[in-house]
Amino acid sequence: DPLDFVLWKHAKPGEPSWASPWGEGRPGWHIECSAMSTSLLGSYFDIHGGGEDLKFPHHENEIAQSCAACDSPFVHVWMHNGFVRVNDEKMSKSLSNFFTVREVLKTLRDPEVLRFFLLSSHYRGPINYSTVQLAQADETLLGLYRALKDAGPSGPVDAEWLGGFRAAMDDDFNTPEALAAMQGVARELNQAKAAGNSVKMAGSAATLRAMSAMLGVLQQDPDTYLKRSAGDKMISDADIEALLAARQAARAARNFPESDRIRDQLAAAGILLEDKAGGATQWRRA
Repeated sequence: DPLDFVLWKHAKPGEPSWASPWGEGRPGWHIECSAMSTSLLGSYFDIHGGGEDLKFPHHENEIAQSCAACDSPFVHVWMHNGFVRVNDEKMSKSLSNFFTVREVLKTLRDPEVLRFFLLSSHYRGPINYSTVQLAQADETLLGLYRALKDAGPSGPVDAEWLGGFRAAMDDDFNTPEALAAMQGVARELNQAKAAGNSVKMAGSAATLRAMSAMLGVLQQDPDTYLKRSAGDKMISDADIEALLAARQAARAARNFPESDRIRDQLAAAGILLEDKAGGATQWRRA
């Protein structure tokens, strides 16, 4: 029905507007996206992404508009991602738990940790962001790099392991299952190293490298990555507690830049913080 969604909106005072036969106004939200996608990608393209909250009405309206205007199918595959949660709460500016990727990267030893963390959850499910979860991803990634260290030259890949990995990825990008396969190969690689089985080592290393290349992880030299990770300066428990007290005082005074600076200082030293309800803060070494 023509009244199901709006193609043109009359401008309110102070809003950007354009002249039209119906007066000053602007395109409706839904038609904006149809216009941009067909202009840049054509009337039919492979993948359209977006948050799960956009399925209705936004994407349904896009489909109706684009199919009607172009007289063709619109999108081959729709991929809707789950929400990001922070310490089991929905991320939002109103809760003051909103942050950017640039801010997160300042707290990590390497940007690859964030990529690995994101891959550990299925894209359609919620992602719970917390310092504990990031620390777990960091430790798992370190373990995979340790497995590849001194693994020697690559040999023929293990078709069974690689087949399972590909099956997981073909199953709606099931990256958690794919990472589980990688960890299985890493365990076999470690067992082969302990047993001195060079043939098995070569095959497992090749398999792990083939898998990781598809996900964009483990692309750094293992020795370089591990040396950099081990080079973090140690900080005493007493110094950590003193910095936490200073951070708490800064937060109480609403001096958030200073609070963030102390958090970043601790993160650079490998100390991960998790703020609890009631104002308490727990810490652990990465």
